[in-house]
Amino acid sequence: QFRLVESGGGLVQPGGSLRLSCAVSGQTTDDYVVGWFRQAPGQGREWVSCIDDSSLKYEDFVRGRFTISRDSIKNTVTLQMNNLQPEDTAVYFCAADRQGDGCSRYGRNYRFWGQGTQVTVSS
Repeated sequence: QFRLVESGGGLVQPGGSLRLSCAVSGQTTDDYVVGWFRQAPGQGREWVSCIDDSSLKYEDFVRGRFTISRDSIKNTVTLQMNNLQPEDTAVYFCAADRQGDGCSRYGRNYRFWGQGTQVTVSS
């Protein structure tokens, strides 16, 4: 069983940066994968990025702007978001599960989800 808590959302102007954190608890080893997803108002959930013990991946629309990283000592996964644009406005969720097949872009492969954190990009 995992418990996930996101933090770091807020309001930022276009071109600005935010750093989201996902605190992971309940696991006893590092054998898990974490994904970041987002959901804009009136739209479906979309995958943003994921990280496992050997790889990290990004959706094309964030590649080069967002960076995912993992601190195994603090059990946190961070999403550094740079050059944010209004279309990045959404609630951002982190999700986790056992390593299994590794990093996945599909929400159905994650059983445990955080409550989400709002990111608003506006001038």
